[in-house]
Amino acid sequence: MDMENSKFFKKPSHVFLLAMLCCILWGSAAPFIKWGYQLFNIEGVPSILMFAGIRFVLAGLLVILFGSFLQKKVLLAKKENMQGICTLALFQTAGQYFFYYIGLSHTSGVNGSIITGTSAFISLLVASLIFHYEKLTLRKTLGCFIGFLGILFMNMSGASANFSFIGEGFVLMSQLCGAISAAFIKKFTQKQNAVLLSGYQFFLGGVLLIIIGYLMGGHITFEFNLGLLVLIHLALVSAIAYTIWGLLLSVNPVSKIGVYMCVTPIIGVILSSVVLHESNQAFQFSSLIALILVSLSVFLVNKETQAD
Repeated sequence: MDMENSKFFKKPSHVFLLAMLCCILWGSAAPFIKWGYQLFNIEGVPSILMFAGIRFVLAGLLVILFGSFLQKKVLLAKKENMQGICTLALFQTAGQYFFYYIGLSHTSGVNGSIITGTSAFISLLVASLIFHYEKLTLRKTLGCFIGFLGILFMNMSGASANFSFIGEGFVLMSQLCGAISAAFIKKFTQKQNAVLLSGYQFFLGGVLLIIIGYLMGGHITFEFNLGLLVLIHLALVSAIAYTIWGLLLSVNPVSKIGVYMCVTPIIGVILSSVVLHESNQAFQFSSLIALILVSLSVFLVNKETQAD
């Protein structure tokens, strides 16, 4: 990334707006995935994995297409890119979404959205304790802890208390894979094109998911209906959000960007109530408390980072 673009993605106001855009898009993912299951009449793990794979193959092609247009050159993967592409395809796309799509089929959109909020907390721990990219300062720890409390407040007001390993447990596992991939993105984008890596790892990870689903006996029937639009929306969510997220991570500390993920479950719960008609706490008093706590966590972590 050149110096001018680096400054653009480091400017606090730009970081806030772009990270919020990503989180709003991601917040729409859980309810739209479950809506997609209904529209395509998807049942069983094999077909679920094929649905996920098709989304990411499309997303990968879109990222490569958009990236080539914006950078005025065809983005072609080279030998030096293969380690990053394969690592991210394994952890971010195939690994994270293997657990996420299966888990989401065994829990509600509200619960799935809430658990997604733990990614900020997990990302900071992985970045500091495993990869040693960052120091766990008191303010950063407090900021992520307060954000996590916000998620718990939302959980207290309507999410099911029954914990299922293949449901909520798999969604939680997906967040661990996502946190590891965020640290790898930080590593590989230091010297490599973030957009190129995103595009090709989506495509490769998507192909892996399709192959696994197909070999397990999965199938999907396509028709020109609302389901196709939902699938295109999900592909655009990945293409736009992960590309921007990768660019932000390449020039900013993981915790400064990762803490915005606390906003994602708020959006997810609200959209789940609208799209899936799930009985939840979206407009209850506890949701306001959750929003205040999450906003405070974003402020604390950003204040620390900007002072460093």
